[in-house]
Amino acid sequence: MLGKRFNRMAFGSVVGVMLMAAAACGGGGGTTATEEPAGGASSPASGLKVGLAFDVGGRGDKSFNDAAYAGLEKAKTDLGAEIKELSPAADGSNRGDLLRQLADAGYNPIIGVGFAYAEDVKAAATEYPDIEFAIVDSASSAPNVTGLLFAEEQGSYLAGVAAAAKSEAGHVGFVGGVENDLIRKFEAGFDAGVKSVKPDAKIDVTYLTPDGDFSGFQAPDKGKIAAEKMFQDGADIVYHAAGDSGLGVFQAAAAAGKKAIGVDSDQRQTVTETNLQSVIMTSMLKRVDVGVFEFIKAFQGGAKGGQDVTYDLKVDGVGLATTGGEIDDIKDQLDKAKQDIVNGTIKVPSQPES
Repeated sequence: MLGKRFNRMAFGSVVGVMLMAAAACGGGGGTTATEEPAGGASSPASGLKVGLAFDVGGRGDKSFNDAAYAGLEKAKTDLGAEIKELSPAADGSNRGDLLRQLADAGYNPIIGVGFAYAEDVKAAATEYPDIEFAIVDSASSAPNVTGLLFAEEQGSYLAGVAAAAKSEAGHVGFVGGVENDLIRKFEAGFDAGVKSVKPDAKIDVTYLTPDGDFSGFQAPDKGKIAAEKMFQDGADIVYHAAGDSGLGVFQAAAAAGKKAIGVDSDQRQTVTETNLQSVIMTSMLKRVDVGVFEFIKAFQGGAKGGQDVTYDLKVDGVGLATTGGEIDDIKDQLDKAKQDIVNGTIKVPSQPES
């Protein structure tokens, strides 16, 4: 049984095993893991009922929401959980209603996917004090809320190292979905990683919508236009942190004969169009699936919330995908950058310099 509070090391203890197949850039830095027998589909019902409310775009975005669902599905398979997922309206206006719907139906714990749930989770946690909540990408706001946070800047630093090492033009780009502090963490890490390899590299940056306008995560046409401009101006690799809009970045890369870097999930595996898969040289893995599953597992063990858990490079909560083998030749370089971040030699900024 876990203790009465979620503990970072308890959360990180199985990350190494779960990531061996998917995360890149070498080992070290994480805690030692032992694999437990999976419950499997034939396991007896556990009495565990888990509810999850997606961010805008919902299930099927091949990125952020789908990563969260993978953790939920693993809880069903391994822990015998009964699961329920709901998607908000296009404008996200009914997020609070989704949380209350799950609570009234007897789901506990309940997970809100995305920082936009912050106020709604806080309100629901007050209204339902006997239910445990978690929120992805936002801090705890009540004794029964756990914040699931990620060091996006660290994973993005590795993406920047890979981009700079692979760029023949010395010119790369970054497309952000919404210009807010969270997405600027991706930009900051990417910029620092690129400059660590090629200090004089040119980095184009475009945000699709301003802070507060979340449509930038659901606008592949805008993503395509932004990336097309970068490729036309001479960039040969573009990294996106733009949700569904990243599809447009991949389309632009395919049309230009250039490369792109995906985000959140291993997008070379999740994108179904074969002509787009080949342009994705790597993806920055943000292991939302691990965070969701570990939160559920800890809850089942008796843990309570009221604090934040951060998934960083030390526990392989972020990293790079190696599907396709396109960054295999720079593995040593990436391993060195990762280890320097883990041991503190490299301090990755969480906000861009300008």
